[in-house]
Amino acid sequence: MKTAKTAASTGSPKGMGSQRRINITGWLFILVPVLAISLFYFYPMIQALILSFKSGRGMNLDFVGFDNYIRLFQDSNFITAVKNTFIYLIIQVPVMLVLAIFIAVLLNDDNLKFKGFFRTAIFLPTVTSLVAYSVVFKYMFGGDGIVNKMLMNFHLISEPIQWISDPFWAKVTIIIAITWRFTGYNMIFYLSSLQNIDKSVYEAARIDGANAFTQFFKITIPLLKPMILFTTITSTIGTLQLFDEVVNITKGGPGNSTMSISQYIYNLSFEYTPDFGYAATVSYSIVVMVIILTLIQNKIGGDKK
Repeated sequence: MKTAKTAASTGSPKGMGSQRRINITGWLFILVPVLAISLFYFYPMIQALILSFKSGRGMNLDFVGFDNYIRLFQDSNFITAVKNTFIYLIIQVPVMLVLAIFIAVLLNDDNLKFKGFFRTAIFLPTVTSLVAYSVVFKYMFGGDGIVNKMLMNFHLISEPIQWISDPFWAKVTIIIAITWRFTGYNMIFYLSSLQNIDKSVYEAARIDGANAFTQFFKITIPLLKPMILFTTITSTIGTLQLFDEVVNITKGGPGNSTMSISQYIYNLSFEYTPDFGYAATVSYSIVVMVIILTLIQNKIGGDKK
């Protein structure tokens, strides 16, 4: 009788009205963030896409179709920026992720003392101001900076290395800087994944005679595969958007030997004669690169189905 009574009350106009109010309240909670995201994310993205088909000086822009996109392949500065960015990507991302995995495995050891201190110390660069740490690196790697002084004191070099003014060493400086800052960020992801792996898996492997090396490559790496894919994608996106380190350490120099794509977008908008249409086109080239690289990484590292 209670069940029938409950069903009847639920189907009553009063019950239906109460349910309708709950539904409306839920939609109102969703509506606010949806409107905010649409206003501050999707609307600017659509406007930037429309802008990429225009060209001109200042606000006097004319529709030029795909001329800006054709110009990309003929722009030597853009090609140089893409080459530089992909050098950072190909070298820095694998090195950073390998370091992050290695450090995470070390910090996951139950016998390690002061784990909290080490985890905080390695993660701390992540929350450091981009501009502040870039300026510090600029002075550290200067001709008379502390890095050259230490290398000369240890007799590893006979004369100072031109870290900032030499094209090769300037790229090395940028790679060292972004590796220092973001290794701890990725380490936290790996560490959280390692702590979710059942210890009995490693105990069973040890009983079967597997050494630490075998456990790492046969157990740890396969179980970290989803997180490795995630950090690879996020690190790729971050490197393609590299800006602060290049601007504050080398200013894209010497010449354009360290200029990134994001710095070139800034230069097109504010340093050179403003060409916002072409700057938007270069911006969307990053979007295309991110989509292509993400699809490739998902194809290579994703689960085979």
